[in-house]
Amino acid sequence: VTKLKMPGNFKSLLDQQIVGPSTEALTESDFPVQSFKPKVQMPFKRIPGQNPRKVEEERRRRLYLSYDIAELLASKGIDSNQLMPRHYDPDNIPPIEETKDSVFPIYLPLKVFDNDEYDCRTPEEWISLGLEPGSCDRKPVPGKALLPTDDVLGHEDPKNQELIYEWIDVGVLDYDEETELYLVHKTDQKGLVRDEEGRPILNGGITQEG
Repeated sequence: VTKLKMPGNFKSLLDQQIVGPSTEALTESDFPVQSFKPKVQMPFKRIPGQNPRKVEEERRRRLYLSYDIAELLASKGIDSNQLMPRHYDPDNIPPIEETKDSVFPIYLPLKVFDNDEYDCRTPEEWISLGLEPGSCDRKPVPGKALLPTDDVLGHEDPKNQELIYEWIDVGVLDYDEETELYLVHKTDQKGLVRDEEGRPILNGGITQEG
């Protein structure tokens, strides 16, 4: 009987092994894992003949991640850039012969059509998805927002005719009950939600200084 002899290059042999793709999230993210989980109306105890709850959650998560709101609107003939009302310019109205649509500007804001009766979560529940178990800091929640590509001009005059609006990945930081508006922050090129100094934005951006 001989004892097992470990080869000297054991670590290099492990590195050479190819075991296939992993489902582990290897990329850095400022969003909690639970913020991507969809809400599933299923009993926690599995009923014979039905999928387990975790399987259904994973299937819906992948399905929802495959959706793109810009593509869905474009398939219905909706230009996302036209959803934002602009300043009315009576001196620059295109003639009827050059446009297929109405020459009058869009005058009804999106808030008129806002309806939360069929939302699966309340705003407070959406924001609470940023809380991780055992942590007192609330992280941002992933989302999409229709924002101007030019941040400087967008803050100065959101209804400027020169602005271009696109659906942009954001982190939802907070919610104002009085105005019913969300506070969002654009993600960087790596998909992170960071401040000017490169630090993660927590608790809606509120620091000890205010």
